[in-house]
This record gives sequence, structure tokens and C-alpha cells, in this order.
Amino acid sequence: MLGADFEVHESASREEGLHLVRDIGDFDVAIVDMRWRKNGLEASISGQEAIRALRHSSPALGIVAHGERPERHIANAAMQAGASAYVARTAGPAHLRRAVAAAAAQESFVDPAVPPKGSRGKLTRRQRQILQLLADGESTTVAARQLDLSEETVKSHTKHMLVRLGARNRTHAVAIALRECLID
Repeated sequence: MLGADFEVHESASREEGLHLVRDIGDFDVAIVDMRWRKNGLEASISGQEAIRALRHSSPALGIVAHGERPERHIANAAMQAGASAYVARTAGPAHLRRAVAAAAAQESFVDPAVPPKGSRGKLTRRQRQILQLLADGESTTVAARQLDLSEETVKSHTKHMLVRLGARNRTHAVAIALRECLID
């Protein structure tokens, strides 16, 4: 999609992309896949971690975060980590080109399909916090203690989270959240 307008170099992993930017250092824009993925047997660094590392390594680099869906919380997380632009996979080629051009010009761009600021996402911030703790293997009791909530409140948030995600159980909710980049 970008080959006609840009010289494109692809990397197999975020780590490899970081090495390219650090070692070669002659890039104007990096596109970071925000989806969770494995790097061999180990989990790859997250998209947010990659963006922060790229920004630290090359402050003038334009960074486009490429997310699974046009969701506000993913766009916010990417921009807070240091991305110049955010575009979802569901966007057409024109939006991807606009995002890359904006990042190259050190301008901001957010996929127009991303809901406006202040709109509610699929999960509340608290539900994402609880889901992240569950994904990290913590129990309801530990989640309640870490978030300074009662266990009943955590259970209530979990129940609502399952409904919002259309998940059968907590494990299914974690799988959905990882696939949709709702948690790291």
C-alpha cells in the first residue's frame, strides 16, 4: 500500500524494528503494530513499549500506531506513549497514507473512525484494570486489594465486563481483550 510513495522496510518483530532504527537510524517514520504477539517462545514487547523505545532512541522519528480497531483507549495509549498518529486496520489505504504523511511532517493524525474524546469505550478504565490483573494471573482477592476495592465490587465489575465483551468466562474475556488490544 505504501510502496509507491515511500521506501518501505519491514521487520519480523518489534524488537527487530527497534534494532533497525537504532542501528541504521535513517528512517522518517515507523509503523508499530499494536496487536499483542509472541516473539518465538516469549511475549514480544508491547506496542506501547516499542513506541516509547523508538521515541527515546530517535526523538525526530514519526511514529504511526496501527491498531486492530478504531478504539479511543488504544489511540490514547499510543499517543501518550509517543506516537504521532493512530490508524486502525479497518481504515482504508488513504487514511494509512495520511497517517504516515502526518507522522513524517511531525503532525498528529487520529483515524476519523475513532470515537471522539469523552465517548465511552467498550470497557471502563476500572474494568480494564481488573481485566489486566486477571490476565496477569491475579485472583479477585488480589485485584480487590491492589485496587483498594471490595471483592464484591471487583466481582460486579467482572460480571459487567463479561457482558460488554460477550465473553463466556474470565478466561474468554482475557482472550478477547488481548486480541482487541484492550490490555497488554
